Amino acid sequence: MRIAYLDCFSGMSGDMFMGALVDAGVPAHFFEQTVAALNIGARLEISPVNRSGIAATKVDVYVHGEKELPREEYWEQHAHKHEHPHRHEHHHSPDRQPVSLREHNFSRTAEVDDRSAETRAGVPAPHEHSRGLKEIREIIRQAAISERAKATATEIFEALGAAEAKIHNTNVDEVHFHEVGAVDAMVDIVCAAIGAAALGLDELVCSPLNVGGGTVKCAHGTFPIPAPATLELLQNAPVYSSGIDVELVTPTGAAIVKTLATRFGSFPAMKVQKVGYGAGTRDFSGHANVVRLSIGESQPELAANVSHETIAVLEANLDDLNPQVFGYVMDRLLQEGALDAFGLPVQMKKNRPGMLLTVLARPEDAGRLSEIIFSETTTLGVRHRDESRQTLARKWITVTTKWGDVRLKIASMNGTVTNYAPEYEDCRRIAAEHRVPLKDVMQEAVQGYLRGVIKE
Repeated sequence: MRIAYLDCFSGMSGDMFMGALVDAGVPAHFFEQTVAALNIGARLEISPVNRSGIAATKVDVYVHGEKELPREEYWEQHAHKHEHPHRHEHHHSPDRQPVSLREHNFSRTAEVDDRSAETRAGVPAPHEHSRGLKEIREIIRQAAISERAKATATEIFEALGAAEAKIHNTNVDEVHFHEVGAVDAMVDIVCAAIGAAALGLDELVCSPLNVGGGTVKCAHGTFPIPAPATLELLQNAPVYSSGIDVELVTPTGAAIVKTLATRFGSFPAMKVQKVGYGAGTRDFSGHANVVRLSIGESQPELAANVSHETIAVLEANLDDLNPQVFGYVMDRLLQEGALDAFGLPVQMKKNRPGMLLTVLARPEDAGRLSEIIFSETTTLGVRHRDESRQTLARKWITVTTKWGDVRLKIASMNGTVTNYAPEYEDCRRIAAEHRVPLKDVMQEAVQGYLRGVIKE
């Protein structure tokens, strides 16, 4: 199975992903032909750069002859030009290092709203025209690219538009992008779709994303990092900040990851065949501002995609405890954070029947759970040992049934689903509310999963 791992230790943006694709062997002329097919006044400049000792590929997008800038530099430059209308500054160096982001400029509705937003920010409206999602979909539809790439690019753009619409409390069809920003985003997104198709991947695994920190300037003013749309797109994805006060994950980068990544996790078991590094704009001291793309074949025989961890095992023998109390103790231990709790019947000294209480816990919770066992049971001693366990990758999804939503736990090994089971409490609640057999609810939930009736 052909697999790739996207390592976002320095964030993710559309141009960084494009650079990684080229660096990993996707022919540059694929992207140049794609940009020409879009016919939107853009061109690419692809160049080798160095980021803190790592050789990488930098892709810059030029729109109508001008290099697309990071959005905070874009707004600062236009504010500066507004203050000095007769002063012109040009920056044409292909390896400039101002900021590690570059992104479209979003507007809530049409040009009138764009101008008012920019006026409030103290920035003149530099481009009168903006493009809505309907127009962007049509441009993609008419482009001379594969149908698969069209579908993927449209899905990425719609994810981006849906996030922006939610943040700005508007309808997705009212989302507009300033002309230059829309061109830049289309280039990034359509080329990402073309590049992903060229790789012929069965799976794209993504690392946790380093989102950066601080604030970023855009058309509507100053936003916290990660930007609201970025965070909306990265729901259910693992994110963190290394403490660098720069926007490392852009909305377009987040939309690409949301659409293309099949799952998030650590480096999978694979035989690496190609590695590509895509450079961001800024060159940090002591931190390589690149995204790394590793491509190869999965190797199930090397590892079963299981995680290894140390857990605490607590045990107590009980021969004089009210059985009603035993059930209560197990419930409380689980509520207090035990990973699992169970009882086994045992024959104790003097031939008395008893129960062996076993609790699985995180090492840091062992002391607190031991105190609960002492306080709630009649035992005089709790045995404690540490053991190693392996666990399959797992996640929760929600399926829709005719009675309501049910959560399912999905377990996988090397990206292949091995087990799935509906959440008992959800099924029990629905069965009681609708007066239907519990087994019917559970079967309906499983059938919904198999039919793909999954709630986003």
